[in-house]
Amino acid sequence: MASIVRLQRRITAAEGGFTLIELLVVLVIIGVLIAIAIPSYLAFKDRANQKAAQADIRAALPAAESYYSDNGYYTGMTVGALKAIDAGLSSVVPGGNVTASSYCLTSTVGNKSAGYQGPGGVVSTVACT
Repeated sequence: MASIVRLQRRITAAEGGFTLIELLVVLVIIGVLIAIAIPSYLAFKDRANQKAAQADIRAALPAAESYYSDNGYYTGMTVGALKAIDAGLSSVVPGGNVTASSYCLTSTVGNKSAGYQGPGGVVSTVACT
């Protein structure tokens, strides 16, 4: 009998908490914030990858020119040859257009690429071939 009385008291007692409407409002607010934040984050990440690829190219240019000054030509310039000059190079790859008087460097970071057709070119957002 005592357990029935305790059960009745628990049922009739005022319980605090959140209503379903309040919880739904909080979920909608969180959803709106996520809908704003994710595209901004992805755009920021793409811009950062593009700038990192371009920075890798700029860091490799002195090594490529040093290779030319050591050999008198660009032919045979490989990743290994560039890293022998500058061990800190990361993702720069000489492209297929390496001739005695010109070269191509390509860097890819994430899904973004950068390229440089040298000597005397400009670092672009398009990988050279």
